[in-house]
Amino acid sequence: MLDKFDITALNPMQEKASETIRNKSDLVLLSPTGTGKTLAFLLPLIETLDEQCEEIQILILVPSRELAQQIEQVARQMGSGYKVNAVYGGRSGALDKIDLKHRPAILIGTPGRVADRMRRDNLSLEFITTLVLDEFDKSLEIGFEKEMTEIIETLPNVRQRILTSATSEANIPRFVGLQKPVYINYMEKGSSELTIKTVFSPDKDKLETLVKTLAYIGHKPGIIFCNFKDALERVSDYLWDYGIHHECFHGDMEQIERERALIKFRNGTSHILLATDLAARGLDVPEIEFILHYHLPPREKEFTHRNGRTARMNRNGVAYIIQWKGEELPDFIQESAPETVNIEDKQIKATPTPPIQWKTLYITGGRRDKISKGDVAGFFIKEGEINKDQLGVIEVKQNYTYVGVHAAIADKLVAKTNNRRLKTKKVRISLV
Repeated sequence: MLDKFDITALNPMQEKASETIRNKSDLVLLSPTGTGKTLAFLLPLIETLDEQCEEIQILILVPSRELAQQIEQVARQMGSGYKVNAVYGGRSGALDKIDLKHRPAILIGTPGRVADRMRRDNLSLEFITTLVLDEFDKSLEIGFEKEMTEIIETLPNVRQRILTSATSEANIPRFVGLQKPVYINYMEKGSSELTIKTVFSPDKDKLETLVKTLAYIGHKPGIIFCNFKDALERVSDYLWDYGIHHECFHGDMEQIERERALIKFRNGTSHILLATDLAARGLDVPEIEFILHYHLPPREKEFTHRNGRTARMNRNGVAYIIQWKGEELPDFIQESAPETVNIEDKQIKATPTPPIQWKTLYITGGRRDKISKGDVAGFFIKEGEINKDQLGVIEVKQNYTYVGVHAAIADKLVAKTNNRRLKTKKVRISLV
């Protein structure tokens, strides 16, 4: 099963967590973002499922839609044969009802939506024996305590509770009901190396320095963090003025817009994600080479989680901080002894990003139509007459599919394949 994730062995944290879960102990797992916590709890939990049971057996609560989607994707990638579904806000309740008509063995969801489905649907909860609260502190932080309490109080037969977090400062509320938990703390461990660099901006308005910093970094994948949506949109307009391709990601975007931004970032259509702290945790993003703090993070927690998007899984990364000369760095940043980069002395000219190498196609068919990644690849190779290396990342969702393809062939590929039959369904194909 591990070969499906391009790894040959679990890391020490995953080994220890899996062993604890197999021993049926309650578990509190503290480990930085990107260390593989999802795989650490899913692998041993899937082994516990009863294939004769037709009701929900494992419930996983998460703070965000994106994390729900990510865990669902990992669980499906395992190919265990068990039904897995995710429910979350921003998605049609009618779709939830259809998905839950035949109960999944594993239900993943945000507390608000899971509580809503429990009220509306006649869900049998007596077979749920395992409860996972992934990034539980984040769920509490954004106000899900009431819903989490309501859900947990309605579960009569939970025998194992697993809590995960990417911070060691989280307080565990009593309503969770932990029973002699085992604590696994890997917050200070790992061989990843993060280099922190400060870039001075001569002006309080950091936009010009930002563009020069990106030119200094070069055309590498990374995330730029802003503290507020309004400032993010202003930065975005400035980047577009300089021909710097990027995707935006913040809480006021529609779910489909956020999903498409992440997909284009994952498949290489865009190398830069401009985001608020919504992107600091729980996102399935590719291995990125840098983080850039356009705004200083308000607290150490945000600084840690932002930086956790790079230098993941024993890889190195760089975090840049743009600092106006009138700004004082918080103590938690000064303690990391950042290096100083003087962009002004380097006389770097802002250059637009090179031509886009990949584009993203949207297909009106997905898992519900029994369409797989192999079906999509075969369809484009045969009907579109393209080479395998011209296909990139394929992400099959419930009702639709996204595909990364070489930019040079994207338009012709759409013309050749649109309104053709993919397996049993006639599909429409368009550029995202």
